[in-house]
Amino acid sequence: MWGIKRLGLLAALVLVGLAPAAAAQAAAQPSQQDTQYLQALHQVNLFEITTGDLAQQKGQNADVKRLGEMFKTDHTQLDQTVQSTAQQLNVTLPGEPTADQQQVIDQLNSASGAEFDRAWVTAQLAGHVQAIQATQTEISQGSEQSVIQLAQDALPVLQAHYDELVALAQQLGIPVPEATGTATPGATTPAPGGTTESPAPGGTTESPAPGGTTESPAPGGTTESPAPGNS
Repeated sequence: MWGIKRLGLLAALVLVGLAPAAAAQAAAQPSQQDTQYLQALHQVNLFEITTGDLAQQKGQNADVKRLGEMFKTDHTQLDQTVQSTAQQLNVTLPGEPTADQQQVIDQLNSASGAEFDRAWVTAQLAGHVQAIQATQTEISQGSEQSVIQLAQDALPVLQAHYDELVALAQQLGIPVPEATGTATPGATTPAPGGTTESPAPGGTTESPAPGGTTESPAPGGTTESPAPGNS
C-alpha cells in the first residue's frame, strides 16, 4: 500500500516538474515578425550561396569572383545559425529561394562576361539592401531574444558585404541603392540589368546615383524652373 502511495507521489512530483518546462516551451513561441525574418533570411542565404557559386564560375571581374566566394562562405555559416535557431523554435524554413530570387538566378545563368558581372553586382546590391533593412527591423521589432541576437550578429556581416559591393559598383558605374528603411529580404530583387530600387514598406524608394539624386520627370511631363528672382 505504501509503495502505491509513493508511486503516486513520485508521479505527481514528475508532473509538477514538467509543468514549468511545458509553460516555458509555450512561452518560447516566436512572433510572426521573428518567424518571417528567419524564413526570409534563410531564403536570402540560399540565394547567396547559389549566386556565390555562379560568380566564381562565370565572373569575368576578379572582384566579382572574390566576393562570390566570400558571400558563399559567410552566408553558409550564417544559415547554420538560422537553421539551428529555427529548429529550436519549431519554425519551418522554405526549401528554396523565392520566385523572384529564382528568376534572378535563371537570368544570371544565361548571362556571361561583363554583362554577368554587372547583373550580379546589381542583384547583390538590391538583395543586401533588403536584407539589411529587414535585419534592422528584426532588431527593433523582434520579440524572441535568440532571433534578435541572430539579427545583431548578421547585421555587420551584411553591412560589410554591402560596403564591398558599393566600392565595386562605383568602379563599374552601377547605381548604388542606399541601405536605409525597412523591407523583407528577397521581396523584390530586381532582374539582372534592371534598376536597383529598394522598396520601403508599402511602396518603392528611388535609388539615387552615387553622390546625389537623379529624379526624372514622368514621360511627357515638364520640369518647373523658378522664375528669375523668385525663391
